[in-house]
Amino acid sequence: MATTPDALTTPDPRRPIDRWLFSYAGDHVNPTNQRIHLVCVPAIVWSVTAALWVVPVPTGLVQTGFWMGLAMFLAMAWYWRLSRPLAAGVLVFFTGFGFANHALSLALGMQGLLWLAIGVFVVAWIGQFIGHKIEGRKPSFFTDLSYLLVGPLWTLGKLYRKLGWSY
Repeated sequence: MATTPDALTTPDPRRPIDRWLFSYAGDHVNPTNQRIHLVCVPAIVWSVTAALWVVPVPTGLVQTGFWMGLAMFLAMAWYWRLSRPLAAGVLVFFTGFGFANHALSLALGMQGLLWLAIGVFVVAWIGQFIGHKIEGRKPSFFTDLSYLLVGPLWTLGKLYRKLGWSY
């Protein structure tokens, strides 16, 4: 008996968000892999924002975190086109990541934050690949790099469905 991706068995093919999430869900059917992704995807997203936080910016022209903010803005523009409710949820997390990165940069220093981000990034990607080994399928982004941006929407979509929120 074939297993269908959770809660996305009949996507509305007219909505690109449904096509993206349905396709992504097809590579993430195993419950263990799903649980791994629910931890590792947000960790990877945070680690990328933290690494971008510490990228030097021209003094006096822009503030620390500029590159993180720019990357978030570009991601948000794509998310907004796909699903405004999911984009709003991502914005909440991005904002939290920004505050966390600021606090951590003060507590650890920029170099400490960078090393923490690198460590989390590496460990979380190892977790992702273990999950895909368990799943028996290659990661979706091997097919299309856009899936690197879909993963956070998929994890947030699972939360929305659990809360009964539509997107």
